[in-house]
Formats: sequence, C-alpha cells, structure tokens
Amino acid sequence: MGKVALHYGLKDGKIFYSVEFNSKTVIRNGSLGLSIKGMDLTEFKHFSSKEVTIKESWKTVWGQQDSIDNFFTESNAFFRSKGGKTLKISFRVYDDGFAFRYHIPKQRGSSELRLTEEKSVFELTELEKCWWAWADYNTLEKQYYCTTPDSAVHVACPFTLMRNDGIFMSIHEAAIEDYSTMTLKKIGRDCFNVNLVPWNDGDLVKAKNSLTSPWRAFLFGESPGDLLINNLILNLNTPCALKDVTWIQPMTYCGVWWEMHLGTSTWAAGERHGATTENAKRYIDFAAHAGIKGVLLEGWNTGWEYWGKKGAFDFVTSYPDLDLKEVVLYARSKGIEIIGHHETGGDTETYELRVEEAFNFYRELGIRVVKTGYAGPVSPVGEQHHGQSMVRHYNKIMKLAAKYQLMLDVHEPIILSGLSRTYPNLMTAEGVRGMEWNAWSEGNLPEHTCTLPFTRGIAGPMDYTPGIVDIDLSKHRVERTKWNALHTGKTAVHATVANQLALLIVLYSPLQMLADLPENYVDHPSLQLIHNLPATWDETRILGSAIGEYVYLARRSGNTWYVAGITNETKRTFVSDLPFLDEGVTYKGISIIDAPDAHFEINPEAIEYREVVFQKGDRVNYGLSEGGGFILRLVPEK
Repeated sequence: MGKVALHYGLKDGKIFYSVEFNSKTVIRNGSLGLSIKGMDLTEFKHFSSKEVTIKESWKTVWGQQDSIDNFFTESNAFFRSKGGKTLKISFRVYDDGFAFRYHIPKQRGSSELRLTEEKSVFELTELEKCWWAWADYNTLEKQYYCTTPDSAVHVACPFTLMRNDGIFMSIHEAAIEDYSTMTLKKIGRDCFNVNLVPWNDGDLVKAKNSLTSPWRAFLFGESPGDLLINNLILNLNTPCALKDVTWIQPMTYCGVWWEMHLGTSTWAAGERHGATTENAKRYIDFAAHAGIKGVLLEGWNTGWEYWGKKGAFDFVTSYPDLDLKEVVLYARSKGIEIIGHHETGGDTETYELRVEEAFNFYRELGIRVVKTGYAGPVSPVGEQHHGQSMVRHYNKIMKLAAKYQLMLDVHEPIILSGLSRTYPNLMTAEGVRGMEWNAWSEGNLPEHTCTLPFTRGIAGPMDYTPGIVDIDLSKHRVERTKWNALHTGKTAVHATVANQLALLIVLYSPLQMLADLPENYVDHPSLQLIHNLPATWDETRILGSAIGEYVYLARRSGNTWYVAGITNETKRTFVSDLPFLDEGVTYKGISIIDAPDAHFEINPEAIEYREVVFQKGDRVNYGLSEGGGFILRLVPEK
C-alpha cells in the first residue's frame, strides 16, 4: 500500500520476508517460525495465501485524535510443515508500518501447546543510532540510552531506531492477549530476534488446542514526529468490545500521592497518615476550585503496615481515620470523582480472590476509577512480572473492571499494546521511570522526558504524573523523612516550571495527574492554565521534534488549542506561525514560558506569564531555557 512493500515466501523450506519503506529495504533476511514441544513449525513444504484490502475509519472513545483511519492490506498465509502441521501467519501492510502475527489452529494430536522458542528474526539495514532501555523481566522503570545499534544487546520494547538516510522506525507488539511479552536480543550486526519472558518452568507460552501471538509491529516515519501520530498499535487491535462507553470519561486528577513520595506523610495509618477524611476533603476542595475532575486516595485501606506479607491488603476496609463513604459523598457534592486505589504488592493470587468484592464495593459507593499497583515480586512465586502468567492476570482485571464499569490506571503494568481500543476502560498505565523518582533518587534529567514520547510513549498512554511547581522541593523540606533507600539526601525535579506544565500536554494520558501538593498551586499562575485542562483531544499536530532533544506539538479540544514544547539540557528557541489557526479568527489566550534567566538547575521556577492575542500568520517566538519549556492556550473569540 504505497510507501510500504512486503515480500515473503519459502526458501529451502524456511519462511523468509523483507520489507521496503519509500522504496528502500528496511528489513532484509527476515525469517519466521515457532518451536513447540512435540511440533516443529520451522520447516515447511508449501504454502497458500489469501489477500484482502480494508479501508475503514473508527471513532475513538478517548485519545490524541477523535477518529482514526485504518487502511491496510492483509495477507493470510497458511504454511504446511514437513510433519503435516499447519501454521498461519497474518501479514498486514499499512502506509506507515508493517506487522505480522502467528496462529496455530487446532489440529489433531496437539491439544496442549508449549512454546519453547519464537524464531522471529529480522535484519535491519543502514542503521545509524537507536534509543533503548535494557530488557528486564520485572520492571519497565528504566533509563533510556541513545547509542549505535551495536550497544543494544538486549532491549525492551518499544525499540526506536534511525537509519542513516533519516528514516525512523519503532518496533513493538500489539494485542498481547494470552502470550508472553517480547524483548529483543541482538544476534548479529543489526540483526535481532524475538526473546520472550519465560514461565518458571522454562516454557515461554502455554496454550490449549490453538495459539495466537501478538502482532510484531514495525512503525515507519520520515521524521521522529511521524512516530508520535502513528496509530498502527491501536489499529492492530480489535474494535471496542463494550456496548456502552458513555461511562468512560477522561479527566485530570490530583490526590494524596506526592506527599508520601516526598516523605511528608505515610501510606500506613499513624500520626503522619496521608489519606484521612480531613486531608481528602482538602484535596477535593482544591480540585473543585481548580477545575480538576478527580482526586486519588492512596493509602485509604488497611494493610500497608504488612507490606510484603501474603494477603496483606484488605481492599474494602478503610483505616479508622478515613470515612470513605463520607468522602465520596462530599466529593460528589463538589462534582469531583474519587479515584480508588488497590495496591497488591505483587500478590496477584490474593487480589484475584478478593477483586470482585472490591470492585462491587467501589461500584456501590459510586467510585468509577481505580488505580492498581503491583510494586513487589509477583505471585505465584518464581513467575516473572512480564510473563504470560501476569499477562493473563492484567487482562482478567481489565475485563472484570469493564463488567463493573470501572476505569483503570495500572501501575507496574505489563507494556501496553493497544488493548484500550478493545477495552477503553484501560485508560492509562505507568510502566515508566516517572515523576516519583525525582522525590527519592537522583531523578530524571530533561533528556529523559524528551525521549519518552518516542520510546515508552509508542506503546500507549503513560501516567508519568507531571505538573510539579515546587521544583527544588523546598517548601516542605523540614517535614520530610527518608523512606526509600535510593534517597541521597538531595532531591529535586530536574526541569523548569514551564517544562513541568508543558509535560501535561506532551506526555499523553486520558487520566492526567497534576501531581504537586494543592498548596503549591494556590495563587500560582499555572492555575489559569490547568483549570479545566482537557484529557482527551480531537486533533494533534507535531510542530517539531528530535528524539531526546525537543518536542513541540499542538492539541485541539473542541475549538481550543494547547501548544506546548519541552527541551533537554540545551537552550532552544521555538518559532512557528501556528498554521492550524482558522483564517480571520482572533484567538485570545495565556502562556507560561521560561524567564530569560531560567535554568532547570540554577533558577527553575523563573517564569513569565502572558496574556496573548493571535491570528493566523502571527508568529510565536518563545525561548526555552536549559531543561525548559512552554505552554500556550488559545481560545477563539466568539
């Protein structure tokens, strides 16, 4: 279909394939196959294929745009092995990507399938550099590196690369439904193979009768910005499975969370307990004043004092100093949603026994959003966080939450793979080295957030929890206590205030947290910008980008535009005539930009607040300080 061309077939009994983008070979010498105990699906006698072209568009429930085109050609190839077994491989070719997936249909003598190796191999061409994080079977909270490909020995997905001719690509997977998650191992110069997270017994994937893999997806672009608006991962998932989606509502939120990471309060009950009735109402009052739609309560339920023990958490019993029913009713009177919280500590076995009661408890109270957490070794003991066992668990919880009409924010997740198209109650996930690392470790440098949209962001929304305005964390320094072993004694958010506000637009999440303490926003200019901040968008445009260096973009909600930009440790200037503005319309708005003497380490809170007027053709000329940024809101005059 246009820019992408696929070639595949059999050669000496092996499946081969190659891919071109813009008439240039981007994947060559690819090979495919599966090793199953008792069944070899790596050598074949012949194959047949059927091809179909699809052109459709679908409406998003939430997202970076209100509708998505899904145009592709699909080729379903049926390979017959020398042992008489059938392997189906579906290939899809889009204008900006390519994907394939395996399917082993039910066949005689193969009721139990145990995958021991996925032999998906691809050799990339003309590579110059790549952006990657080390593969880890238990966490996605990693630093990213920009290196030549020879250093990327074992990487997590998404894996983003640039060729020497300026073509960009990202490799990920879509529709992880009942399989293990994928890492990539280097097996030769610019050559990688799929490596799956194993079960404790060494098997990679277990299935009954038939088996279907996730899609192995390759996103292509002529610029890094093309990757940010590539919808391949979503399009590879099936349409929405829910008949009614009116209850799924994106929102900004704040809540009892940052104070615990700062060490000014605790999750567990005691003199410094954070989730009390009084403190919850304080957040609710602030949210109502600031136009924020939700308030998160972490540490509301008993069990935090037994962290790490089997069955530690009770998911329906409040600590004595929190009256959850009273808090929910108070929030409702102010038009605020309460976001419940379920920390499991990785104890999935106990959670699965209690979760339906807990979800029903939330539904009866009127709580419609739940944040889940899995911060600890998972159960059963010996299983990996990102293996098939946990894939099954997360997808079970996703479907059960849909049954109880609960929206999900999943922390310590498996990597997202576009399943939110099918189950849009799966709103957002962490799976990123996020804001809390700034509270109790050396933190994240500006380059990190300039890399995330092109790496972790390819997988889907991320709950990075931005929006900190007390950058040096000084306002409550005397109240803080060290609780994390990574706390060095000197912590700060490595960004300017303008950068932190811009992240609310740049790092997309339909549940977007304004993470700082309420008192830090009071009388702050940021309140004017975050008031009624949208969490879903009708249109997104990339105005400039370079991976790890800067991101400039514009998002539209209704007739209101938000323009935002961030930079790494380098000072820059953003100049644009805002080509998306309507001709003959006057736009009024406000902006927060770095002051001329701002610097993310030396003077991070120096900002300039401006009221602005724009018409089509007028130029923005904003200076971004080191680690800086800007945010601009424009509303057409009636």
